[in-house]
Amino acid sequence: MFSHISDTHLGLVQYGLEERENDIYATFNEAIDTSIKDHVDFVIFAGDIFNVPNPSGTAILQMANALRRLKENGIESFFVLGEHDFSRIRSTPVPYVYHNLKFANYIGDGKPHVYKDVFLAGFDKIRKSDIQNFHERFAQVDKAAKEHKGHRILVMHQGITEINEFAGELNSTDLPRNFTYYAMGHLHDKFLKQFSHLGGPMAYPGSTELMSSEGIKETQKGFYLVDTSSGEPKPGWIRLETRPQFSEKTGFANLEEAVTQILQKISPLGKKPIVELRISGETIESDIVQTQMARLAKNTLYYTWKIIQSNKDNSSVLADRPANIDDELVRLASSALGSENLARFAIRELLDPLAENKIKEVTQIVVENFEQFRRKK
Repeated sequence: MFSHISDTHLGLVQYGLEERENDIYATFNEAIDTSIKDHVDFVIFAGDIFNVPNPSGTAILQMANALRRLKENGIESFFVLGEHDFSRIRSTPVPYVYHNLKFANYIGDGKPHVYKDVFLAGFDKIRKSDIQNFHERFAQVDKAAKEHKGHRILVMHQGITEINEFAGELNSTDLPRNFTYYAMGHLHDKFLKQFSHLGGPMAYPGSTELMSSEGIKETQKGFYLVDTSSGEPKPGWIRLETRPQFSEKTGFANLEEAVTQILQKISPLGKKPIVELRISGETIESDIVQTQMARLAKNTLYYTWKIIQSNKDNSSVLADRPANIDDELVRLASSALGSENLARFAIRELLDPLAENKIKEVTQIVVENFEQFRRKK
């Protein structure tokens, strides 16, 4: 039995609140505690362990303490890197330290490992522009997996086009076919599917907490506990106790009633929730909105509101929040630029480092991308 955990984003400080940083650590440690309690044989971390390549000391210690506890209970761990774990500027990713200290096992280089008769191989996040360079490596690891008699697990931090067209860099048909379980990361919503051309189920456990890119919404978070004692892997999804989040919609005329209903809804909760209220109406008085929203202050960790403008035909200009903000950005950028490839490059590669004013890293990304383009020409 093993645990499949992904997208923990340790160190994320959402809304600048220490409580949100602690929420990230709490769900992560709950997943570790559950894995120890259920006596798993090993744990897989499928990328985006940290939220940034240079995480805080607290985030580094949280991961170190978790790996130490696993080790003390005879549980090995294996990991690959997501795009949040490494910088485009040449430097050693922080998770390598855990591998060098033998706290965990790095498998993101595509080299096979065998542990307790389980064949494991993994690949770090592959940029779409580099995919063509990996087909031969996929073929090699697929051949090695085919020769192994026991279970075979492929670990990747990658979007699959058939699952999410905006976040996909690979098609499922690009993947090695002789694995009995595909332990995926990158998508923040859980997903489980058996493709007919693959040897086992493809599983995304989703992130362990609701991240900034997902917006505010009611959802569940967790990880997979996978039983391999029989012929086929049986993944069971384990829900984690996350902070409640709600996004409600109301007309301006019904604002006071809507706030009252929200207060009634959240009053029994053990943790103060995060609340978003979307307000529509032709005439909206912001001072009245602020007065009503202030009623939520004592009962929420964080609250926000936004105005949904309406056309003359009463159709909403700003429709319901997209399930994933990054996906919506790619869609809008594709429309503006007239190229999905350029849109993906701008949103997936440039947006995060630009937001953190990492000019050297952005320059390196652009230069690398230009060199690849020139070689293709």
